[in-house]
Amino acid sequence: GDQVEQSPSALSLHEGTDSALRCNFTTTMRSVQWFRQNSRGSLISLFYLASGTKENGRLKSAFDSKERRYSTLHIRDAQLEDSGTYFCAAE
Repeated sequence: GDQVEQSPSALSLHEGTDSALRCNFTTTMRSVQWFRQNSRGSLISLFYLASGTKENGRLKSAFDSKERRYSTLHIRDAQLEDSGTYFCAAE
């Protein structure tokens, strides 16, 4: 079946720094979603993208609309509240 690969698998940031996560897909996808799971286990929806770029506060996500085989999530000025497990889902 189709596979999704996230990289890096683990990330430790200092407050105030910037970083990025990436998802690669084995086939072309119509859309991508990014989520964060917090320490209480709640899943928070961050982005839904069919193409292009969206921003939400210090977070920005991009979905390559030509190849449709990868998406990135950029974290700017990292804060403690950004801690958690990040997931991407594609269809």
